[in-house]
Amino acid sequence: MKNLSFALENGLTKKEYELIVTKIKREPNYNEIGVIAAMWSEHCSYKSSKYYLKKLPTKGKHIIQGPGENAGIIDIGNNQCAVFKIESHNHPSFIEPYQGAATGVGGILRDVFTMGARPVALMNSLRFGNPKNKITKSLVNGIVAGIAGYGNCMGIPTVGGEVYFDESYNGNPLVNAFALGITTKNKIFKGRADGPGNPVFYLGAKTGKDGVKGAIMASDVFEDDKNLERPTVQIGDPFKEKLLLEACLELFEQKGIIGIQDMGAAGLTSSASEMASRSGNGILLDLDKVPKRDLSINAYEMLLSESQERMLLVLRERSEKKINKIFSKWGLDSKKIGSVINEKKFIIKYKKEIVVDLPVSILTDDCPIYKRPVKNPKSKKSKNIIFKKNELSQNDLKIILKKIISDPNICSRKWVYEQYDHMVGTDTIIRPGSDSAVIRIKNTKKALCLTTNCNSGYCLLNPSVGAGIAVAESTRNIIASGGKPLAITNCLNFGNPENKEIMWQFSKSIEGMSKACNNFNTPVVSGNVSLYNENAKDSIKPTPVISMVGILDDVKFCRDQFFKNINDGIYLVGKIGNDFGNSILSKYYKRIKNINNAPDLNLKKHKKINNFIYKINRKLDISSIHDVSEGGLAIALLESCFGPNLSIGAKVNLSPLKFKSNLQIFSESQGCYIISCDNHNGKKLLKFAETNKVYAKKIGEVSNNNFYIKDYFNVKIDTIRKLWSSSFPK
Repeated sequence: MKNLSFALENGLTKKEYELIVTKIKREPNYNEIGVIAAMWSEHCSYKSSKYYLKKLPTKGKHIIQGPGENAGIIDIGNNQCAVFKIESHNHPSFIEPYQGAATGVGGILRDVFTMGARPVALMNSLRFGNPKNKITKSLVNGIVAGIAGYGNCMGIPTVGGEVYFDESYNGNPLVNAFALGITTKNKIFKGRADGPGNPVFYLGAKTGKDGVKGAIMASDVFEDDKNLERPTVQIGDPFKEKLLLEACLELFEQKGIIGIQDMGAAGLTSSASEMASRSGNGILLDLDKVPKRDLSINAYEMLLSESQERMLLVLRERSEKKINKIFSKWGLDSKKIGSVINEKKFIIKYKKEIVVDLPVSILTDDCPIYKRPVKNPKSKKSKNIIFKKNELSQNDLKIILKKIISDPNICSRKWVYEQYDHMVGTDTIIRPGSDSAVIRIKNTKKALCLTTNCNSGYCLLNPSVGAGIAVAESTRNIIASGGKPLAITNCLNFGNPENKEIMWQFSKSIEGMSKACNNFNTPVVSGNVSLYNENAKDSIKPTPVISMVGILDDVKFCRDQFFKNINDGIYLVGKIGNDFGNSILSKYYKRIKNINNAPDLNLKKHKKINNFIYKINRKLDISSIHDVSEGGLAIALLESCFGPNLSIGAKVNLSPLKFKSNLQIFSESQGCYIISCDNHNGKKLLKFAETNKVYAKKIGEVSNNNFYIKDYFNVKIDTIRKLWSSSFPK
């Protein structure tokens, strides 16, 4: 086996190489090894995760397109549909923070507009290591600037997201980028290569050597931050992508388009082979015709280049006249580089010779699928701690409150999101900082609600419950904003799948996600798996990020989380329990550090409360709705005081809740909401709750300047807000 060492260099194992030789009945050449290795990489093939992904619910009455295409599509009424997806760009963002994050945004945008949709919103989910580390500060600055630079230049608002810090992400930040677009049902395009004889066109920017082997690199483990292969990171040009977007949308008005696909991971290889596979055909490409930025580029590099802002298009024969005119107008290349063929082969010509001749199936359907062994890690037993009613003094409670409100995972992220243009397009109704973003659908009274969530601390304690909570919290965010949850896209970030305990985390996360999605009727329409997220010392915490989209039938029901009117009643819906495992409180109160249970998640009760909140928002005149999450009731109340235009106080008495311990004010119980409204509507709320057998209590009133909770806190709202708003920049 003369080419085995080259195969190993490209990330294939000895067994995989032997399997390839058996399947094609010969040794592959260097170019063939390159394309197979890229397509068999974890990043492209999902060989360790596909077995479990099949267990996720992917169908529902709103679903037009589920997993398997560039992005998922849901029906949002009036012949319109929302197209959306989330993907990771973790490894590239560690190597080159600005370009790694920027091209993550560029890639996810192309996934959306290649389906025929105009992108209208971006979100992101970011994870960094210890904020005190010098490299963390550098990564935060570079990654946030890269996201802002690409999205702002494209003129697409970044409307929401999340930022978390944890030691487990030292040396392996997570950069998950989400995009959503809108199109009509008759303008959906898919990545297909139908009709042997039809021409294959290359569209967009020229091909360079940037990003070669990017897909293979994404399945590497970083031993340290030295000698990182910077050429494997793509270089983005948002201005060119803006031209490509407009050219493609103009192209979609023409007749004769068979299929179109973004050249993402593994570039020309993945787009061509996947399009051919979906149609049961073959494809023939001539690399001599590919527009090149670097004339020294060879066949191997062209096939694996991940140069940005490129598309592959299949047209009906004789439909190519207007293509060159459109792309020439926008200053972009459009060139016929091949054709669809009958024979189910992936054939590549270079310098008039065939340099790759493989069955399409070996690049797509015949990749090995591994059901890797799983092992339940030995979990630490949780101590059964009995808390006293007045566990902490009022002074200690006040000290802890100030520590929590200035914690990097709780304090204001305004420093991040103010770098993003979240108002461009003029459709952003709810800006970053509330439960979910809300985007108006032009020329209708409707809007879309968008949110993204994951608490990796919960997932570490119990991956099934933690993943379920990520789905559940997403539904609360949508409901609190006035919307109805419809579907999710996920980005599953885990460590090395060859580690039995990591695969156990993965399998359990899928199990919990599946249960929650079935419970809330929110199927999975698209997603991404990112494995090998670890450094030499440790793996990241399991981080199955959920991005959810919901529909708001009428913008008059849109709500945010902020108190509005002095003397409005404050109401708690849902019961606060004792949920302290990996809570924010556990960082600052040593007695509960050994609680190893994730918060309790009763899906049936949770759904009932969600439905109750959705209905009362339509029956009553509600001022604000906010869900309880990290930091518990205390932090949820404070966040409701921190409106964008004014600070407002709260006067609260928790005695109706009959807490067994005053620590419960920080309990991170699931399925709870805070609502504010005038007393007339408040009485109706309580009566409606009683009729529907939903737990609800009045706990206070909106007040002027103080955050006062009887027997707990009495602090000036401006003082605590200053602490909250200034901590992140510090």
